Amino acid sequence: MRYLNKTLLTGLLLLFAFLSCSERETIEMVFPGGNWEVMENPEDSGWSLKGLKAARDLTDNLNTSALMIIHRGKIVDSWGDLEYKYRCHSIRKSFLSALYSIQVNSGKIDLSATLKELGIDDNEGLSDSEKQATVLMLLQARSGIYHSALFETAAMTAAKPERHSHDPGSNYHYNNWDFNASGTIYEMLTGELIHYSFKQRVADPIGMQDYVPEDGRYVTGEESQHPAFPLVMSTRDLARFGHLFLNDGVWNGERILPEGWVEESTSAHSVLDEDRYEQGGYGYMWWVSVDGRHFGSVESVPEGTYTARGARGHVLAMVPGLDLVFVHRTDTAVSGQRTSYNDIGRVFKIVVNSLKG
Repeated sequence: MRYLNKTLLTGLLLLFAFLSCSERETIEMVFPGGNWEVMENPEDSGWSLKGLKAARDLTDNLNTSALMIIHRGKIVDSWGDLEYKYRCHSIRKSFLSALYSIQVNSGKIDLSATLKELGIDDNEGLSDSEKQATVLMLLQARSGIYHSALFETAAMTAAKPERHSHDPGSNYHYNNWDFNASGTIYEMLTGELIHYSFKQRVADPIGMQDYVPEDGRYVTGEESQHPAFPLVMSTRDLARFGHLFLNDGVWNGERILPEGWVEESTSAHSVLDEDRYEQGGYGYMWWVSVDGRHFGSVESVPEGTYTARGARGHVLAMVPGLDLVFVHRTDTAVSGQRTSYNDIGRVFKIVVNSLKG
């Protein structure tokens, strides 16, 4: 009898597991066509309406201009102007990382190539040691080149290590010189202008509704030969970019980014100090959670969370384990408007906790 009871129990557990797996397998990932589809009843998909309201209420006390919550390709909730093209600031870097994947796959860009081999230099000249930095090191912010850079904040400039203090590849430091030089290299090796290339290779294939190449510009100056390449983008288009990454670079059955790049570029190739505001890790121009650390004062985030971030209030977050895309925007074109990463993390945590089970 004990054996029969044990066998029956085992059978029931296996049946339950099978049914649960079958149910998960029938959950379809949706891809927006001309417009995003809105989830009719979020509660049926496990969402707490009370939790979503708490997130909205919190943003009422912040400088939040727009927010989108996407679950399995449908809008769970959103507020603010989703069509207005906000400044992206450093989210531009994650866009460039995506473009790199396509050109690396085509053979036009070799990540192991050194700056010396590519003929990359700058004002005042780079040292022989600095010229040994590779393209990959630039994507990882590990070049060791602490030359003056364009489009830097005063805080970034003040925090920069002394010139020649670290060998290439030996030290992570978030450094606009690396990112701007990456843009120069991309255009030099591909013959494509970044903002036009992004439209052709990413924006159009995933059906971005608002983006045009003229939304981008270049910032030049005496500090460096390598311009920055900022742009503006609507919240609903930024959410599409996040949904592309959430689905491993595949859009509605079509592979847009090479297989393996999303995982590689959003892995922590550098683990950051716990007392820094950019907690967790850094990949290829992506911020990556490490042991739950990602948003400063927020205790923990789901495993696998990664984000693209822009100064003063722009965050695009993906949570693969929950099929979730989260977008937060602040109208930083307005003087004094900013939302801290800590506060955005608080909103993000409420949203994640609102997805029950």
